Amino acid sequence: MSDGMERRRKHPTRRHVILGGCAVAVAGLGIGANSAWSANRKPVLVAAAANLRPVMPALLAAMGEAGVGPVRISFGASGNLARQIAQGAPFEVFMSADRARVSFVAEHRRIEAQAVYARGRLAWVSAAGLGADRETADLAALVAATGDGRVAIGNPEHAPYGIAARAALQSANVWSAIEPRLVFAENVAQAAQFALTGNAAAAITSLSLARTPELRARLASVTIAEALHPPIEQEIALLAGASDAARAVYAFIVSPAAARIFAEAGYAVPSPAKPAKPTKPSKS
Repeated sequence: MSDGMERRRKHPTRRHVILGGCAVAVAGLGIGANSAWSANRKPVLVAAAANLRPVMPALLAAMGEAGVGPVRISFGASGNLARQIAQGAPFEVFMSADRARVSFVAEHRRIEAQAVYARGRLAWVSAAGLGADRETADLAALVAATGDGRVAIGNPEHAPYGIAARAALQSANVWSAIEPRLVFAENVAQAAQFALTGNAAAAITSLSLARTPELRARLASVTIAEALHPPIEQEIALLAGASDAARAVYAFIVSPAAARIFAEAGYAVPSPAKPAKPTKPSKS
Protein backbone atom coordinates (compact mmCIF):
# COMPACT_ATOMS: atom_id res chain seq x y z
CA MET A 1 0.00 0.00 0.00
CA SER A 2 1.33 3.44 -0.92
CA ASP A 3 1.99 6.14 1.69
CA GLY A 4 -0.87 8.23 0.29
CA MET A 5 -3.32 5.35 0.47
CA GLU A 6 -2.20 4.60 4.00
CA ARG A 7 -2.83 8.18 5.08
CA ARG A 8 -6.30 8.11 3.53
CA ARG A 9 -7.08 4.83 5.25
CA LYS A 10 -6.14 6.20 8.67
CA HIS A 11 -8.18 9.38 8.26
CA PRO A 12 -10.95 8.55 5.78
CA THR A 13 -13.55 11.16 6.75
CA ARG A 14 -11.89 13.95 8.69
CA ARG A 15 -11.12 17.34 7.28
CA HIS A 16 -10.02 20.50 9.03
CA VAL A 17 -11.85 23.77 8.52
CA ILE A 18 -10.54 27.12 9.74
CA LEU A 19 -13.43 29.49 10.36
CA GLY A 20 -13.45 32.65 12.38
CA GLY A 21 -10.05 31.92 13.85
CA CYS A 22 -11.09 28.49 15.11
CA ALA A 23 -9.73 25.23 13.72
CA VAL A 24 -12.35 22.50 13.91
CA ALA A 25 -11.96 18.86 12.94
CA VAL A 26 -15.24 17.87 11.30
CA ALA A 27 -16.80 15.16 9.22
CA GLY A 28 -19.19 16.77 6.78
CA LEU A 29 -20.20 19.73 8.93
CA GLY A 30 -19.26 23.40 8.67
CA ILE A 31 -18.70 25.14 12.01
CA GLY A 32 -18.63 28.91 12.52
CA ALA A 33 -16.93 30.79 15.34
CA ASN A 34 -16.43 34.34 16.53
CA SER A 35 -13.66 36.07 14.63
CA ALA A 36 -12.62 38.09 17.69
CA TRP A 37 -10.28 35.29 18.72
CA SER A 38 -6.62 36.02 18.19
CA ALA A 39 -4.93 33.83 15.61
CA ASN A 40 -1.78 34.02 17.74
CA ARG A 41 -3.32 32.19 20.71
CA LYS A 42 -2.74 28.45 20.98
CA PRO A 43 -6.07 26.62 20.56
CA VAL A 44 -7.53 24.48 23.32
CA LEU A 45 -7.85 20.87 22.14
CA VAL A 46 -11.37 19.59 22.82
CA ALA A 47 -12.75 16.11 22.14
CA ALA A 48 -16.54 16.34 21.67
CA ALA A 49 -19.29 13.77 21.24
CA ALA A 50 -20.83 13.67 17.77
CA ASN A 51 -24.28 14.71 19.01
CA LEU A 52 -22.82 18.13 19.91
CA ARG A 53 -22.23 19.16 16.29
CA PRO A 54 -25.48 21.14 15.90
CA VAL A 55 -25.07 23.10 19.14
CA MET A 56 -21.35 23.77 18.79
CA PRO A 57 -21.60 26.82 16.49
CA ALA A 58 -23.67 28.69 19.09
CA LEU A 59 -21.33 27.61 21.88
CA LEU A 60 -18.26 28.72 19.92
CA ALA A 61 -19.82 32.06 19.08
CA ALA A 62 -20.68 32.69 22.73
CA MET A 63 -17.19 31.65 23.80
CA GLY A 64 -15.69 34.05 21.32
CA GLU A 65 -17.85 36.90 22.60
CA ALA A 66 -16.72 36.07 26.15
CA GLY A 67 -13.06 36.01 25.12
CA VAL A 68 -12.76 32.26 25.67
CA GLY A 69 -10.73 30.23 23.19
CA PRO A 70 -9.70 29.66 20.49
CA VAL A 71 -10.80 26.02 20.42
CA ARG A 72 -9.88 23.11 18.15
CA ILE A 73 -12.61 20.45 18.26
CA SER A 74 -12.50 16.81 17.21
CA PHE A 75 -15.93 15.19 16.96
CA GLY A 76 -16.52 11.46 17.25
CA ALA A 77 -18.19 8.65 19.16
CA SER A 78 -17.49 9.16 22.85
CA GLY A 79 -16.08 5.65 23.22
CA ASN A 80 -13.57 6.17 20.44
CA LEU A 81 -12.53 9.57 21.79
CA ALA A 82 -12.15 8.15 25.30
CA ARG A 83 -9.81 5.44 24.04
CA GLN A 84 -7.72 8.04 22.22
CA ILE A 85 -7.45 10.14 25.38
CA ALA A 86 -6.58 7.10 27.50
CA GLN A 87 -3.80 6.31 25.03
CA GLY A 88 -2.33 9.79 25.42
CA ALA A 89 -4.08 11.96 22.82
CA PRO A 90 -3.29 15.58 23.81
CA PHE A 91 -6.84 16.75 24.49
CA GLU A 92 -7.35 19.12 27.41
CA VAL A 93 -11.15 18.96 27.57
CA PHE A 94 -13.43 15.97 26.91
CA MET A 95 -17.14 16.60 26.27
CA SER A 96 -18.58 13.10 26.46
CA ALA A 97 -22.09 11.96 25.64
CA ASP A 98 -22.24 10.04 28.91
CA ARG A 99 -20.52 9.61 32.26
CA ALA A 100 -19.16 6.10 31.67
CA ARG A 101 -16.65 7.25 29.04
CA VAL A 102 -15.28 9.89 31.46
CA SER A 103 -14.92 7.17 34.11
CA PHE A 104 -13.01 5.08 31.58
CA VAL A 105 -10.62 7.95 30.89
CA ALA A 106 -10.15 8.43 34.64
CA GLU A 107 -8.82 4.88 34.90
CA HIS A 108 -5.87 5.90 32.73
CA ARG A 109 -5.37 9.65 33.17
CA ARG A 110 -5.92 12.08 36.03
CA ILE A 111 -8.93 14.35 35.76
CA GLU A 112 -8.91 17.69 37.54
CA ALA A 113 -12.62 18.47 37.28
CA GLN A 114 -15.77 16.95 35.84
CA ALA A 115 -19.46 17.81 35.73
CA VAL A 116 -22.69 16.88 33.98
CA TYR A 117 -23.39 19.71 31.55
CA ALA A 118 -26.51 18.42 29.76
CA ARG A 119 -28.91 15.51 29.53
CA GLY A 120 -29.60 14.22 26.05
CA ARG A 121 -32.84 12.93 24.53
CA LEU A 122 -33.48 10.32 21.85
CA ALA A 123 -35.55 10.97 18.74
CA TRP A 124 -36.89 8.70 16.00
CA VAL A 125 -36.50 10.24 12.54
CA SER A 126 -38.02 8.98 9.32
CA ALA A 127 -39.15 10.17 5.92
CA ALA A 128 -42.50 8.53 6.66
CA GLY A 129 -45.23 10.74 8.06
CA LEU A 130 -45.12 10.67 11.86
CA GLY A 131 -47.65 13.37 12.59
CA ALA A 132 -46.91 16.44 14.68
CA ASP A 133 -43.89 16.65 16.94
CA ARG A 134 -44.66 14.62 20.03
CA GLU A 135 -43.24 12.21 22.59
CA THR A 136 -43.93 8.50 22.44
CA ALA A 137 -43.14 5.28 24.24
CA ASP A 138 -44.73 3.21 21.44
CA LEU A 139 -41.58 2.16 19.62
CA ALA A 140 -43.34 -0.98 18.42
CA ALA A 141 -45.61 1.11 16.20
CA LEU A 142 -42.67 3.08 14.82
CA VAL A 143 -40.74 -0.10 14.06
CA ALA A 144 -43.79 -1.67 12.38
CA ALA A 145 -44.17 1.41 10.18
CA THR A 146 -40.75 0.80 8.63
CA GLY A 147 -41.90 -2.53 7.17
CA ASP A 148 -38.76 -4.42 6.26
CA GLY A 149 -36.65 -1.26 5.97
CA ARG A 150 -33.39 -0.75 7.80
CA VAL A 151 -33.12 1.33 10.97
CA ALA A 152 -29.88 3.08 11.91
CA ILE A 153 -28.58 3.61 15.44
CA GLY A 154 -25.19 4.52 16.83
CA ASN A 155 -23.01 1.49 17.48
CA PRO A 156 -23.77 0.40 21.07
CA GLU A 157 -20.19 -0.78 21.42
CA HIS A 158 -18.87 2.78 21.69
CA ALA A 159 -21.67 5.33 21.10
CA PRO A 160 -23.65 6.35 24.22
CA TYR A 161 -26.72 7.30 22.17
CA GLY A 162 -26.49 3.87 20.55
CA ILE A 163 -26.45 2.28 24.00
CA ALA A 164 -29.54 4.27 24.93
CA ALA A 165 -31.24 3.36 21.63
CA ARG A 166 -30.63 -0.34 22.26
CA ALA A 167 -32.02 0.00 25.80
CA ALA A 168 -35.14 1.75 24.47
CA LEU A 169 -35.75 -0.93 21.85
CA GLN A 170 -35.27 -3.64 24.47
CA SER A 171 -37.65 -1.90 26.88
CA ALA A 172 -40.24 -1.74 24.09
CA ASN A 173 -39.73 -5.50 23.47
CA VAL A 174 -38.82 -4.98 19.82
CA TRP A 175 -35.05 -5.49 19.92
CA SER A 176 -35.14 -9.11 18.77
CA ALA A 177 -37.51 -8.31 15.91
CA ILE A 178 -35.56 -5.33 14.61
CA GLU A 179 -31.97 -6.45 15.29
CA PRO A 180 -31.49 -8.15 11.87
CA ARG A 181 -32.49 -4.87 10.18
CA LEU A 182 -30.33 -2.55 12.28
CA VAL A 183 -27.51 -0.55 10.76
CA PHE A 184 -24.82 0.34 13.29
CA ALA A 185 -23.44 3.78 12.54
CA GLU A 186 -20.08 5.02 13.79
CA ASN A 187 -21.90 7.62 15.89
CA VAL A 188 -25.31 9.21 16.35
CA ALA A 189 -24.68 11.86 13.70
CA GLN A 190 -23.93 9.21 11.08
CA ALA A 191 -27.10 7.35 12.08
CA ALA A 192 -29.11 10.47 11.28
CA GLN A 193 -27.24 10.84 7.99
CA PHE A 194 -28.22 7.30 6.96
CA ALA A 195 -31.89 8.23 7.31
CA LEU A 196 -31.36 11.57 5.59
CA THR A 197 -29.76 9.94 2.54
CA GLY A 198 -32.28 7.11 2.32
CA ASN A 199 -29.76 4.44 3.29
CA ALA A 200 -32.07 3.61 6.19
CA ALA A 201 -35.83 3.91 6.48
CA ALA A 202 -35.48 5.46 9.92
CA ALA A 203 -32.93 6.22 12.60
CA ILE A 204 -32.75 6.73 16.32
CA THR A 205 -30.65 9.81 16.84
CA SER A 206 -30.36 12.66 19.32
CA LEU A 207 -33.14 15.20 19.69
CA SER A 208 -30.59 17.95 19.08
CA LEU A 209 -29.76 16.50 15.67
CA ALA A 210 -33.42 15.88 14.84
CA ARG A 211 -34.08 19.59 15.40
CA THR A 212 -31.50 20.81 12.90
CA PRO A 213 -32.95 22.62 9.86
CA GLU A 214 -31.44 20.07 7.49
CA LEU A 215 -33.22 17.15 9.13
CA ARG A 216 -36.45 18.98 9.85
CA ALA A 217 -36.74 19.93 6.16
CA ARG A 218 -36.67 16.31 5.00
CA LEU A 219 -37.50 14.03 7.94
CA ALA A 220 -40.27 13.81 10.49
CA SER A 221 -39.36 13.10 14.09
CA VAL A 222 -40.83 12.08 17.42
CA THR A 223 -39.13 12.24 20.80
CA ILE A 224 -38.63 8.88 22.51
CA ALA A 225 -39.86 8.74 26.10
CA GLU A 226 -37.02 8.85 28.61
CA ALA A 227 -38.68 6.10 30.62
CA LEU A 228 -37.53 3.61 28.00
CA HIS A 229 -33.82 4.07 28.62
CA PRO A 230 -31.32 5.16 31.29
CA PRO A 231 -30.73 8.93 31.40
CA ILE A 232 -28.16 10.21 28.90
CA GLU A 233 -26.12 12.37 31.27
CA GLN A 234 -23.43 14.10 29.26
CA GLU A 235 -20.29 14.84 31.25
CA ILE A 236 -17.35 17.15 30.64
CA ALA A 237 -13.86 16.47 31.99
CA LEU A 238 -10.87 18.76 32.41
CA LEU A 239 -7.72 16.71 32.00
CA ALA A 240 -4.80 17.12 34.37
CA GLY A 241 -2.21 19.65 33.26
CA ALA A 242 -4.74 21.63 31.24
CA SER A 243 -3.88 25.21 30.34
CA ASP A 244 -5.61 28.25 31.79
CA ALA A 245 -7.37 28.65 28.43
CA ALA A 246 -8.72 25.10 28.74
CA ARG A 247 -9.94 25.86 32.25
CA ALA A 248 -11.83 28.83 30.83
CA VAL A 249 -13.46 26.57 28.21
CA TYR A 250 -14.48 24.10 30.91
CA ALA A 251 -15.88 26.89 33.09
CA PHE A 252 -17.91 28.25 30.18
CA ILE A 253 -19.46 24.86 29.33
CA VAL A 254 -20.78 24.45 32.88
CA SER A 255 -21.96 28.08 33.08
CA PRO A 256 -25.56 29.36 32.96
CA ALA A 257 -24.81 30.96 29.57
CA ALA A 258 -23.96 27.56 28.07
CA ALA A 259 -26.95 25.96 29.82
CA ARG A 260 -29.29 28.32 27.98
CA ILE A 261 -27.71 27.36 24.66
CA PHE A 262 -28.00 23.65 25.41
CA ALA A 263 -31.65 24.05 26.42
CA GLU A 264 -32.48 25.84 23.16
CA ALA A 265 -30.88 22.95 21.26
CA GLY A 266 -33.11 20.31 22.85
CA TYR A 267 -31.14 19.24 25.90
CA ALA A 268 -32.24 19.15 29.49
CA VAL A 269 -29.68 20.91 31.65
CA PRO A 270 -28.74 20.66 35.31
CA SER A 271 -29.22 23.91 37.20
CA PRO A 272 -26.54 24.51 38.18
CA ALA A 273 -24.34 21.98 36.36
CA LYS A 274 -23.87 18.97 38.61
CA PRO A 275 -20.26 18.77 39.81
CA ALA A 276 -18.51 15.49 40.47
CA LYS A 277 -15.37 14.74 42.40
CA PRO A 278 -12.36 14.14 40.13
CA THR A 279 -11.58 10.47 39.73
CA LYS A 280 -8.01 9.31 40.17
CA PRO A 281 -6.48 6.76 37.78
CA SER A 282 -6.44 3.20 39.02
CA LYS A 283 -3.09 1.77 40.08
CA SER A 284 -3.66 -1.52 38.27
